[in-house]
Amino acid sequence: MIGRIISTALLLSTVMTTGSAHAEPIPAEDLAKVANIQSVSMSADGEHIVAIIALPGSDNQETALATWELDNMDQDPEITPSGDKMKFIGAGALKAGRLLVFGRQEWTGQLGGCGEGKISGATKTFVTKPYLTDVEHEEFEEAFARNVRRIGISKDTQTCLEISGEASLVSTLPMDPHRVIIQQLNGLTLQGNFYLYDLRDGSTELLVSSSAGSSPSLFHPRTGEVLARNELESVDGEYVQRYLLRNDEGDFEVHDKLSTKLSERHSVTIEGVDEESGKFYVLTDQFSNLVQAWMYDPGKREFDPEPLVAHDKYSIGSLVFGNRPSNFNQLLGFRISGPRMQTVYVDPQMRSIQEGLEQAFPDQVVSINSYTDDMSTVLFTTSSHRHPPAYHLLRDRKRVEPLGSQRPWIDPDEIGEQRWVTYEARDGMEIPAILDLPAGWEEGDDALPTIIHPHGGPWARDAMGWDASGWVPFLTSRGYAVLRPQYRGSAGLGRDLWLAGDREWGQKMQDDKDDGARWLVEQGIADEDRIAIFGYSYGGFAAVAATVRPNGPYQCAIAGAPVSDLGRLGVTWSDNRLQRILQGQTVTGMDPMRNTDKADIPILLYVGDRDVRTPSWHAENFYNAVKEHVPARFQLISDMPHSMPWYPRHQTQSLALIEDFLEGQCGMGSDS
Repeated sequence: MIGRIISTALLLSTVMTTGSAHAEPIPAEDLAKVANIQSVSMSADGEHIVAIIALPGSDNQETALATWELDNMDQDPEITPSGDKMKFIGAGALKAGRLLVFGRQEWTGQLGGCGEGKISGATKTFVTKPYLTDVEHEEFEEAFARNVRRIGISKDTQTCLEISGEASLVSTLPMDPHRVIIQQLNGLTLQGNFYLYDLRDGSTELLVSSSAGSSPSLFHPRTGEVLARNELESVDGEYVQRYLLRNDEGDFEVHDKLSTKLSERHSVTIEGVDEESGKFYVLTDQFSNLVQAWMYDPGKREFDPEPLVAHDKYSIGSLVFGNRPSNFNQLLGFRISGPRMQTVYVDPQMRSIQEGLEQAFPDQVVSINSYTDDMSTVLFTTSSHRHPPAYHLLRDRKRVEPLGSQRPWIDPDEIGEQRWVTYEARDGMEIPAILDLPAGWEEGDDALPTIIHPHGGPWARDAMGWDASGWVPFLTSRGYAVLRPQYRGSAGLGRDLWLAGDREWGQKMQDDKDDGARWLVEQGIADEDRIAIFGYSYGGFAAVAATVRPNGPYQCAIAGAPVSDLGRLGVTWSDNRLQRILQGQTVTGMDPMRNTDKADIPILLYVGDRDVRTPSWHAENFYNAVKEHVPARFQLISDMPHSMPWYPRHQTQSLALIEDFLEGQCGMGSDS
């Protein structure tokens, strides 16, 4: 085990180079069409590369599965197009010559009381399925689902399994040549059983059965043995999340120092085990506002006196362990959840490779994805807010072979500057944010039309870098400044900021967005007469809330897939019991649907008719309630789900709606 590492390392520069002053608007189609290449991985044996690509000849409208032989990358790959209904959306190389591929298709029918949409009664959704195939793509079979369908399952239960999925991959067990750990749903109890699954013939060996209140939380990465599990228990009316660790006799014992009250919402994650000392790697914020990495001694039942890894400004997001024979289960580095996810390697060899690649790709973030045991081949990704992700191979630590960029047609000079900023909310809380500016804009230039763009969740956060949704480069290339506030209630940027959002929907959470707009005006960046708010999902809620809050800074609002009715949302927040307990009670505040008579700015609302997370009635009911008070538009987009990936036509249509509304009813154009 390596010694303690206390890191206050400087993050990568958060100010990027400004592009040309004569940028052209990026066409919606350039951001909407299928990426040239994505979801790239390398097999554990270093023999194959697998990816999802744009189907040749489809004008980037359809996806396909592609597999290359690593030693013959000049030869054409094996390509299998998506089907007429099931479309490939992701893939990963496993081992034993097997690939895990994800497909998704439209599905219409009764939901059977299961999954997202069961409360709303929605009957249009999407089904996502994992499939196993070989490197030649000869056969596709539903992954890990064998032994799930049983006599006695009701039709509704079977429908539930069809929609929500029957099995999932839990661990790849890198040192086992042909077995992985999977979870299968028991069709009679709907509880998860965990198995060793043989990729060669589909045979299984039961590891452990979970129940509603107990599930495994750590498998030994070498053998698959369950080392830790967690249980949810009610104690004196208080829910407690208990961690139980396996002792030397094979029995599980409760460890109080790892157990926390759900109401206190501390983060505790067991990341791994050090095989030499027997200590566990634990990520927790029990000792700080930020998540730190600690070593926990199960024999002494105590944490080490000091954290293994800590940062003075940001949380530790995860630890990086070796997954090849030469470095298996060794701690190679850690990731800092700063403005962007930054990997810091403590292993000398990995650090040397990372530093060399960063020198070769200045002003971009380099991420090492996979490597062969002798490091003769390294798969890595580069990206920045101006450069969509691109994939490369490093050969023999001497030469780089490009595999391709997701969107090589994007001109970086059309995208301007990106900054990580902080501003003070009206009650004194510091709010971090990401500010994107049009190419060529400099301090002292005319103030800009501006979009306040809150993220979804709300228990989520934004990170600097390429915006996969396409919304930010679409707007900045049209002359808008875009501010993405990490408002109170955002997760991953400290426990204090996260908890401060409780029961503040439409109230202090909303103040944070408004105060960001006012701060931009004070900085001379935003034109106070041309500010709009645009958000999606929870961000859509923020847009409808802005529509009915008096004296706001906005000229208009755009709400994509919004929540509008907190009263109806209630405790139906999630199918996940823990999330209902934790988050459901925090979803209170100002309810826009009870204040529609106060609407005072134009609003555009759009949502997909296959969105079962925030069903269309949220947007449509709000539209019907405010259309007599303010200019309003409602658009239902055919076959669009809540989450990406969207069909190209979904993105093209929604971006056109946004542009037309801003330029038209809102009067927000840069030349207005």
